[in-house]
Amino acid sequence: MLFGRTPGLPTPEQALQGRPQPVFSVPDRHTVLGTPLLGPYPEGYQMADFGLGCFWGAERTFWQLPAGVWTTLVGYQGGHTEHPTYEEVCSGLTGHTEAVRVVYDPALISYERLLKIFWESHDPTQGFRQGNDVGTQYRSAIHTHTPKQTAAAEASRESYQQVLTSSGYGTITTEILPAQGRTFYPAEGYHQQYLDKNPAGYCGIGGTGVKLSTPFETNWGASCPTGIAPVEE
Repeated sequence: MLFGRTPGLPTPEQALQGRPQPVFSVPDRHTVLGTPLLGPYPEGYQMADFGLGCFWGAERTFWQLPAGVWTTLVGYQGGHTEHPTYEEVCSGLTGHTEAVRVVYDPALISYERLLKIFWESHDPTQGFRQGNDVGTQYRSAIHTHTPKQTAAAEASRESYQQVLTSSGYGTITTEILPAQGRTFYPAEGYHQQYLDKNPAGYCGIGGTGVKLSTPFETNWGASCPTGIAPVEE
């Protein structure tokens, strides 16, 4: 599906059927943070779901934040196939994007700060690709869990579009959709915290260099090789 023509999302009828139960297990604990991957999560903590290309580097970008992120895990989201495998997602026949779920303490880090890191850590104008990674599974996506998250995500997209346009970039292709009805299926164990297990492994995450302006300006910015570095305000 991905060779010889432009990638496209399958319809529910075209998508692989999947299965009612996963065919692999997920580790209990985060290899860096030591927290449960699948919960239970502390009361009052919130979830944020982002797709920004290859999920290996995307996950590391968020777990390296200095405060507020309690756990992260990678998975497949936004498609039709139940409990897909990595190979099925890469076929382009599931409709899923590679996603990272961030569980965070809103008292220590805001959703707006996570949005800033999301936008600045990839090029959201590329459609079904990120750099040399081509396929529907690499599309940019935000799946929101509350109306407030949706409003913040849409406002940040509008704000970032303005600065991207002024810097010569095209139209943002990021999908902003409710997480409800778009099940997050955790990925195989070897994908979880992949770049902690394989520090020299592939990282395709790279931003445009364009910063998101206020009110989304925060104390940290993201980069793939070094994680999160302080910036002056």
